[in-house]
Amino acid sequence: MVDIHCHILPQLDDGAKDLVTSQQMAAMAQSDGITHIVATPHSNYQYKFDAGVNAQKRDELQQTIGGSPAILLGCDFHLSFENLEDIRVNPERYTLNGKQYLLVEFADISIPPHMDQIFFDLLGRRLNPIITHPERNPILSRQPEQIRKWVDQGCFVQVTAASFLGRFGKQAEQLSHILVKHGLVHFIATDAHNTISRPPVLSEAREALKTLYGEKLADALTELNPRAAIEGRQLPWQPPTLPIKAKRWFSFGR
Repeated sequence: MVDIHCHILPQLDDGAKDLVTSQQMAAMAQSDGITHIVATPHSNYQYKFDAGVNAQKRDELQQTIGGSPAILLGCDFHLSFENLEDIRVNPERYTLNGKQYLLVEFADISIPPHMDQIFFDLLGRRLNPIITHPERNPILSRQPEQIRKWVDQGCFVQVTAASFLGRFGKQAEQLSHILVKHGLVHFIATDAHNTISRPPVLSEAREALKTLYGEKLADALTELNPRAAIEGRQLPWQPPTLPIKAKRWFSFGR
C-alpha cells in the first residue's frame, strides 16, 4: 500500500515529536504493508514550511530506517494567500513527490471565498488538487454537494483510513461511507501523527472497504491510485460521481 498523507517527519508540526517516534512510525507502517509514505508537513499559519529542512529530515530518517518504507516528500497545503502565491512559482515544493498532485487542507472554521476560482487556477497550472479528509471538516460535512461539484471540476478526495472505522466519531464514519457510495473518494491515507492515537495503519480500513464494497475499490484507494499519484500518472480508478440529496445524506446509516 501507499500512504500519501502522513506527518512522520520529526519536530516540524503536530506530528512525530522526535526521530525515535518517526522510526517507530516507519516500522509500524512497514509491518502494516505500506511500502511508500509521503511525508506531508503542514504549511499554514501555525507551522512554517521549509522544503530544505524537510528534505534534510527525510534523508536522515531514510538513512536510519533503511530502504523500506520509502519516504517521499509532500505537503499538507493550506490555502493561504502566501501559499497560493508561492505555488505559482514553486509547485514542486509542495506537491506529492514533486509531481502534479497536491494535498489541499481546509481550515475547520472557514472555506476561502471564490474556492471554485482557486481550484480553476490550480488546475490551469496542471496541478491536481486532492481535498483532504472532508469527512472530518465541520463545514464541508454540511456541504456534500459542494464536494461533488469540486470533483466534477477536476479535484480528487482523500479520506482518513481511521474515519471508516469510527475512530474520528460517528459522523465522520457516516460521511466517509456516503462519499464512497457516491463515487467521491479517490484515496484513503493514514494522516498519521504518532504510533498510538493516530498510527500509520491502512490495512484495517482496506479490509473494511473490501468487505463492504469489494476488492477492486479497496485496492484502488490504498494502492493503485496512490501509486499513480506519487509517480505523476493519471489515476487508473475514477468512479462516476452521483448527486447527493440532502435528505438521503442526513438519513444515511451503514
